Amino acid sequence: MNFSLAAATLLATASTASAFGTKQLAPTFVPDANAFAYGLPGAIEPVGNFDPLGFAEGKDFETIKQYREAELQHGRVAMLGALGMLITEEPIEFHPLFEADNKDIGPAIRHLDEVRAVSPGFFEILGIIIGALELNRALTGWTAPGDVFGSGRVFKEDYFTGDVGFDPLGLSPEDPDEWYALHTKELQNGRLAMLGWAGMVAQELVNGKEIFVNAGLAEDRFDPSKLPIQF
Repeated sequence: MNFSLAAATLLATASTASAFGTKQLAPTFVPDANAFAYGLPGAIEPVGNFDPLGFAEGKDFETIKQYREAELQHGRVAMLGALGMLITEEPIEFHPLFEADNKDIGPAIRHLDEVRAVSPGFFEILGIIIGALELNRALTGWTAPGDVFGSGRVFKEDYFTGDVGFDPLGLSPEDPDEWYALHTKELQNGRLAMLGWAGMVAQELVNGKEIFVNAGLAEDRFDPSKLPIQF
């Protein structure tokens, strides 16, 4: 794929993504300098204001917003990653890039290697899609690079962390309290997913067994000799 075609595809995909992100969904947020993390939602009992290493202490609101943006994006990726690991292994085994008669391709930590062997163009397409989504996020919430030093702001002043306006099913509530509660749930699920994904990867690196197989909930049908790449 040449550069011009890749750039055109990236811009087209970003335009499509922008169609879902034309309206900010978050209510107007007023930071509270006396509250933990300036009052941003995300704390829930019994953990509460969890910051044992003091990363949030003494930080200005702009820095806290950067921390929260990073946490939220990592949580979203981890939720997709954890779900992807579970549905591509025994007993569900949904991985459309492979032929139906070769369903079990083993632990998910090796799947991308097999994807490269079977569908080498997949990563270029994936890279373009991810780049387009990130470009849309930058255009939605981030200050233009040339204006960062002058304004001192990485994000646009009215941008609420993570709010790119993507809500095709209309699930976002209009009531501010309900919206912040939903935002907190997303953060908590993302935090759990980051821990869960890390745990699943560690387990598969230790013994090479699929998650449900290792738990005794699925049959081990994995035959490495049938794969394009051997480990």
